[in-house]
Amino acid sequence: MNLQGYQQYKEQSIYTMTQGELLNLLYDELMKRLLRAELALQDKNFELFDLSIGRAREIVQYLKNTLNRKYPISFELNRMYDFFLYELSRIHAGRDVEVIKELKPLVQDLREAFREASQKVAK
Repeated sequence: MNLQGYQQYKEQSIYTMTQGELLNLLYDELMKRLLRAELALQDKNFELFDLSIGRAREIVQYLKNTLNRKYPISFELNRMYDFFLYELSRIHAGRDVEVIKELKPLVQDLREAFREASQKVAK
């Protein structure tokens, strides 16, 4: 298999995505990392847990850093992302599956809200 061609394909598909599609992709990846961290804790795979939580933090920090501050909702999203970062720190420090289970529905709700908004804008 030509890995270089596959990598170019992945990069090209990212460059041609709309902002809404990129945002949805980030939220999908965040959900995937939370699930991976939860499963890693259950399996006592602490290395994978640390990597997954670290990547989840990076995603949330990126979302926070790229907020467009000219919209009033940005203030609320910034507070939400701060809360997510706080919870991710708690999860990492305490290795607590229950906190992951509490955080996932909040991320899921925000992901769905952005997905619906993206679909409405596309129409």
